[in-house]
Amino acid sequence: MTTKTANKEKKFTATRNACKLCAPLGASVAFKGIKGCVPLIHGSQGCSTYIRRYLISHYKEPIDIASSNFSEETPIFGGGPNFSLAVSNVITQYRPEMVGVCTTCLSETIGDDVEAFIKNYKSENADEKLPAILNASTPSYQGTHMDGFHEAVAAIVKNLAGGGKTSSKVNIFPGFVSPADLRYLKELFIDFGVEYIMVPDYSKTLDNPTWKEYMRIPDGGTTLEEIEETGRAVASIEFGKVLNKGNLAGRVKVGNLNQSAAEFLKKRFDVPLFNLNMPIGIRLTDAFMEVMEKISGRSMPEKMEEERGRLIDLYADGHKYVFGKRVVVYGEEDFLIGMVSFLSEIGIKPVLVATGGNSGFLKKQIAEVMEGDELPMVKSGIDFEEMADIAGDLQPDLVIGNSKGYYIARELKIPIIRVGFPIHDRIGGQNILHLGYNGATRLFETIVNALIEYKQSNSPTGYKYM
Repeated sequence: MTTKTANKEKKFTATRNACKLCAPLGASVAFKGIKGCVPLIHGSQGCSTYIRRYLISHYKEPIDIASSNFSEETPIFGGGPNFSLAVSNVITQYRPEMVGVCTTCLSETIGDDVEAFIKNYKSENADEKLPAILNASTPSYQGTHMDGFHEAVAAIVKNLAGGGKTSSKVNIFPGFVSPADLRYLKELFIDFGVEYIMVPDYSKTLDNPTWKEYMRIPDGGTTLEEIEETGRAVASIEFGKVLNKGNLAGRVKVGNLNQSAAEFLKKRFDVPLFNLNMPIGIRLTDAFMEVMEKISGRSMPEKMEEERGRLIDLYADGHKYVFGKRVVVYGEEDFLIGMVSFLSEIGIKPVLVATGGNSGFLKKQIAEVMEGDELPMVKSGIDFEEMADIAGDLQPDLVIGNSKGYYIARELKIPIIRVGFPIHDRIGGQNILHLGYNGATRLFETIVNALIEYKQSNSPTGYKYM
């Protein structure tokens, strides 16, 4: 869109179908990974409804997200009374162990001091046994759902972690991955014989078995006692080189950047930190295995050696189907870094790497994991309309990302491989395994079979053998 001012053409850019979701949504996912926690959106009812709809559509689970229910008067008089009433209602109805407050654009814009609200509420109800109440500052105009997720994780650890005698446990901060990924990581720690504290752990709370009766707060999640123990852990493993540092204001500052939860534990309690890329594919999983061997003092279990060997054999079997294929891949920044590393090692050429995030670190990290291969076009802060325009010129063979990019693949008449979040047009999004050797196995098989199916379906004669 353009307009002429003083004989000069001035350009305005509007976002159309953003390649990101709202920050309180990401924070709500993190809070759902804490045992007994109810997320509370401090803002309008519409924000919590939107978040519930998105999460339920992906995870296929009933998900309660409370709201302080702003009305037209609230922006004028402030949200303090709404906050107090909302917290009281949540405590009365749910009896939670923790209330995780996420601020919205409106509550941040009008200047609501939620930390002061929490302090006043605790003071006014000092005679009652209250749950833990903490706040993540998550205005969406300062970040994406990934920013909100990490903001909440940092707020949880900052408020609840304690020091003392070192324990035998290892902290694992996996980032925004699937419940299947979290379960895989937990099994891996058990196989290595390493006790762990996973923050957050929504492997059950967002992926439950069938209930006989409705549970307002699902079983599972990291306990408050475990979070308190993170400050005494023998080490922290954190997945993510970007972590969208610098966008949100609520984390503890290190220079001009914000600290992640694991960085906070290192600085405050001297917990050693191993910062890794998400272990997608062989190379990045190998790096993760090296750290696990160092921490555990054990060699990689035979079970995983066999997983790795079968994966290499699979690469050899399917290499001719994927080599040289061109792909558009999009999603969260740290997830993209792992995916690009995986695609590069199997011979697929990323031609466009796109994200709605805008950390400023993505291009550098992509270059590092591609290890000298020709770099793709890297676009940050992009929307799906611009992505579609670029993809049309690049003529890729397939698209890899969440369901929101389906119409790009449909328009180009090419396959889409659904990964990450959100998956709205297929069942089982919560069960997609991305991490480790087993995750790479599933991803590789899915990609190869999609390419074979595409070629088979578009063959003038059809065929029954590969």
